[in-house]
Amino acid sequence: MSKPKRNWIYAFFVRCWFTAKMALNGVFSNTFRSALTILGVAIGVASVVSLMGIGEGARQNVIEQFESLGTNVISIKAHEAGLEFQPEMAQELVERVNGLEIATPVVQTYTVMRWRRDRKEVDIIGVNQDFPKIRDHSQAAGEFFSPLHVEQRSYVAVLGYNVAAGLNGGRSPVGQTITLDGQSYRILGVLEPKGKGKAEDIDDKVVIPYTTAQRIAKKRTVEEIWGKANSVEDAELATIQLGRIFKKELSGGRATASPTPTPEGSSTQETMVTTMGNVSHGQGGEDTDKNKDKDKAPSRKEKGMTITNLNQLVDELDEANRIMTLLLGGIAAVSLLVGGLGIMNIMLVAVTERTSEIGVRRALGAKQIDLLAQFLLEALYVSIIGVIAGIAVGIWGMGIFASYGFQTAISFEAIRIAAAVALGAGLLFGVYPAISASALPPVEALRRR
Repeated sequence: MSKPKRNWIYAFFVRCWFTAKMALNGVFSNTFRSALTILGVAIGVASVVSLMGIGEGARQNVIEQFESLGTNVISIKAHEAGLEFQPEMAQELVERVNGLEIATPVVQTYTVMRWRRDRKEVDIIGVNQDFPKIRDHSQAAGEFFSPLHVEQRSYVAVLGYNVAAGLNGGRSPVGQTITLDGQSYRILGVLEPKGKGKAEDIDDKVVIPYTTAQRIAKKRTVEEIWGKANSVEDAELATIQLGRIFKKELSGGRATASPTPTPEGSSTQETMVTTMGNVSHGQGGEDTDKNKDKDKAPSRKEKGMTITNLNQLVDELDEANRIMTLLLGGIAAVSLLVGGLGIMNIMLVAVTERTSEIGVRRALGAKQIDLLAQFLLEALYVSIIGVIAGIAVGIWGMGIFASYGFQTAISFEAIRIAAAVALGAGLLFGVYPAISASALPPVEALRRR
């Protein structure tokens, strides 16, 4: 490398170093004014980070709650006593609906539980042997009851984690007995913990065969049926088919279903569509856009009965929470605009106060690009310090909200957006003052001194 080229590179780095140093001195020459500007930027960044963190925490909490209920789960619930289901219908639906893998009747009630000398009221959930598969819920100890237990209406129970932890000093109660509704039940197992508020508070419930739960509830029907599909696509199709089935059954004045015969040479799914065609169509069998949209809905309500695809419900709620989080971030981002205006204000004041300095530097050979770079760097320094302080304050603020029971989550996307907007605003609002300073003629600058 030739000597003139080395000198040019050396001169360039010296010029950059001197410009950066002058910009830093400019920021700290008036510490109080710079601190107020930094505070404006920090407040904007902290608002975006904390509010979007709260929104992200709420979104994750909703998703976790529904995911704790299992994947590809479809819930069919009757809201009127006259529309409740016969237990056998769960298996009939598995045979009729394509993609529906397993299903369980569900009885939910409550009774008094006695353990030695302790008595307390507990929630009871009655299901069949497929409950762990449907809800993706494994065992912490012991085993789940079998089809034989369900068929024979056996007095056996599987405890939620919190219920089991309250017995026997925290040791496993498997093999021992509790009393429910005056009858002794043998404890077969303990479910894995799901967490507070998850899976409909299953940790605080006692699970027994639905046939036994019917005795406690004093009823022969069940108010819910839970099913599990093979895949996400099957769950969507099964929801549509179930809506058609129950609409036909209800329109016929019946609350129970009977198997639909399959014509020779046609598939079950095709038979469903053909048989139930008048149910999901308008008058005269004409398909309307309204009915098409209804088929895609995550929750279908048919005259006091709701059919819910939990997968689609999670997606809908996730999207709603995302929109809410973005709205919170948008509102908070207004303060970033205010912080940018503050940077512009301080830079314009700095240009006015340092006119003589600008004149001297121009007279000594400083170029316009040097002054432009200096004042842009000053704006960038203020923005960077404000961003760092804002991120720290925002994370600290989320900790305060978390201490009051709010679920929060650090959103790195929010941090990136807030930092990018703050730095961009600092440079954008620093351009005009920088151009004004660099365009000032040396003679006029020295005269103003």
